[in-house]
Amino acid sequence: MLKTALPKIITETVPGPKAAAVINRRDEAIPAAIRCGYPVVIDHAEGAIIEDVDGNRFLDFIGGVGVLNIGFSHPEVIAAVKAQADKYFHGMFNVVTHEGYVALAEKLNSLVPVKGDKKRTFFANSGAEADENAVKIAKAFTKRPNIIVFSGAFHGRTLLTMSMTAKKAYAKGMGPFPDGVYRAEFPYLYRRPAGMPIEAAIDYYIEKLHETFNNCSDPQHVAAIVVEPLQGEGGFIPAPIEWVKALRKICDQYGILLIADEVQSGFCRTGRMFATEYWKDAGVQPDIITMAKSIAAGVPLSAISARDEIMQSVPGGVIGGTYCGNPLACAAALKTIEIMQRDNLAQRSAEIGKKVISRYNEWMQKYDVIGDIRGLGGMIGIEFVKDKESKQPDSTLVNNLIKEAAQHGLLIENAGIHGNVIRFLAPLVITDEQLDAGLDIFEAAIKKCTNYQEDSSAANIGA
Repeated sequence: MLKTALPKIITETVPGPKAAAVINRRDEAIPAAIRCGYPVVIDHAEGAIIEDVDGNRFLDFIGGVGVLNIGFSHPEVIAAVKAQADKYFHGMFNVVTHEGYVALAEKLNSLVPVKGDKKRTFFANSGAEADENAVKIAKAFTKRPNIIVFSGAFHGRTLLTMSMTAKKAYAKGMGPFPDGVYRAEFPYLYRRPAGMPIEAAIDYYIEKLHETFNNCSDPQHVAAIVVEPLQGEGGFIPAPIEWVKALRKICDQYGILLIADEVQSGFCRTGRMFATEYWKDAGVQPDIITMAKSIAAGVPLSAISARDEIMQSVPGGVIGGTYCGNPLACAAALKTIEIMQRDNLAQRSAEIGKKVISRYNEWMQKYDVIGDIRGLGGMIGIEFVKDKESKQPDSTLVNNLIKEAAQHGLLIENAGIHGNVIRFLAPLVITDEQLDAGLDIFEAAIKKCTNYQEDSSAANIGA
C-alpha cells in the first residue's frame, strides 16, 4: 500500500527519464517565474508518499506547503467529492443556496476561537483572497483606512496582499502598491538585539509597534493589525503569547481589530485545530480569522470568520465571488474536518512535533550549523547558520540540503527571510516508520553537505 510505503529511488538518476521529459515540457510551456527546483513529476500519491512517473517514491515533508494535513487522496474525501459531483459541480451562492456552504459555515462558526458569541463565516478561493477580504471587513466595520502588518509576514500575491507581504521578492517590479499598509517588527526572538534578555524583548517589540504608530499611522486611523500566529514564509516563528496579549490590549485600547492569518497554521497543523486556540487559553482572541490550505484537503477553498456585528457591517456586494464556496470544495471541507476530529489529528500533530523536535535537538548538539529550532505541534522550523556564534544565515547550505534530500526520496522546503530555514509540514497521517526514514535521510544530507566527520574517539567512549 502506497500510503504506508517508504521512500525509494529506483532510477539511476533523479529525475528519471519519464520525469525529465515532462519537466522539459514544463520548461517550454510554463512561465519561468513559476519556479520548481524539485525533480518530481507526480503520478499518484497517498498519505505522505508520492510515486512519480518513473516509479520513484518520495516522502513529502512539505505537504503541499500545508495543504495536505490529512494526506494525499484520502478515500473518504474522494467519496464525498464524487457524491457531490453526481449532483452538481457549481452553484453561485448569490443565485442559489446550497446546503454544503451553509453547513460548513455553521461548522466553522462552532469551532473558530474568535471574539463574540454569535459568529458568521463566508468563503473565498485562496489564502490571499481570505486575507484581502478580512481587510475589507475590518475597514467596513471601523471606517478606518489603514492596516499594520509585520516584518517576515506572508499574506499572498494579490496587489493588496503583496503590499502586506514583507519579502519583496514576491512582489518584484509590481509597484506602486496600495497606500495605508504599514509595517512593524515581528518578535523574531532568535534574532533579537545581541545581549537582550528574552524577558526584555517583548517590551522591545511592543515599542517597535508604537514607533509604527508614531512614524506611519496614528492608531485612530488603523482598522486592523494582521498577524500570523506562527509565521510561515517568515521562518516558522511563533508569535510569543506575552506579545500577543500586549497586542490584544493595544487593539482594545484604540478600537483596532486583530486579524489572525491562520491560512497555514490552521486545521490541526500546530497541535490544535487552530493555533489561536493557544491564544484563547491565555485569555486572548482575535476579531477575525482567515483560513485556507488544509481546509479542504487540496480542493481550493478559503474562509473568513468573525463575530456577528463585524460581519454584518459590510455593505452588500463588497464580498463574495463566482466560485466562492464551490459545492465540491465545501463537501471536501466538511469531510476533512470530520476526519480531523474523529482521528484526533491535532493530537497526532503534537506527537509528531515532539518526535521531530527531539531529533532536531540531538542534531543541534552535533552540528554547529543549526542555530535554532522552533514551532508549535507539527509546524516546525530548523534554522541553519554558518556558525552558532555569528548566527550568519546559510541559505547555500539549505539549498544543497534540499537537493541532496530529494536525490534520496525526501522532499523538504526552505523558508525564512534569508531562505535558511527548513520547514516541516509533513502530512499528519505520516507513519512513525516513514517519519524516522525521512529524518534519517535529512540527517544524512546534513552530514554530506557539511562534510561532517564522526568523532571516533567520542563514539568509542563507553564501548
